[in-house]
Amino acid sequence: MNDIKHKYIAVAYELFAIADGERHMAEKTEAGKPFDFISGFGLTLEDFENAVVNLAQGDEFDFTLTPAQAYGEYVQERVLDLDKEIFCIDGKFDHEHIRKDSIIPLQNEEGQRFMAQVVEIGDNKVKVDLNHPLAGKSLNFKGTVVEMREATEEEVSKLIKQLSGGCGGCGGCGGCGGSCGEGGCGEGNCGEGNCGEGGCKK
Repeated sequence: MNDIKHKYIAVAYELFAIADGERHMAEKTEAGKPFDFISGFGLTLEDFENAVVNLAQGDEFDFTLTPAQAYGEYVQERVLDLDKEIFCIDGKFDHEHIRKDSIIPLQNEEGQRFMAQVVEIGDNKVKVDLNHPLAGKSLNFKGTVVEMREATEEEVSKLIKQLSGGCGGCGGCGGCGGSCGEGGCGEGNCGEGNCGEGGCKK
């Protein structure tokens, strides 16, 4: 085990997304069910972690990350029209999972996996958006540190084992939006109440 001191951090916050002068709440965590993570593993947005890692339990915070510090600028080229047949199972279109605004997992020819949001379903094409739901927006986090302490050796070892086993440890948008999509960076959270969370890493 190296000498780096990893901290166990739990925070409760309100996340406001800001774009074009408009501000709306993108996510809220409660003190009884805070977003928690262990520092030093890149599980959260780097600037989110840097903003809270040196605070103490009970401290309040209010800071804003620019799009560059959060999920980057919105790139129109990341909106694609894919053949509808890609989403067919046994010759039938998968209406249950492929619907407008749903978050779906995709994989390219190199085997890289990523999430996409369904924008529109046409007769022959499905338009998907590969931009993060919070891309192009500044993120304002306002909240309180619920717990701050040195992570135990057991906690660190468990996390390392999870990460090496392929479990990205999505945790919150401090890192992976409370669940970058149901623990697996998928449906249900990325952009829907959990990918603001401190940050679902880029």
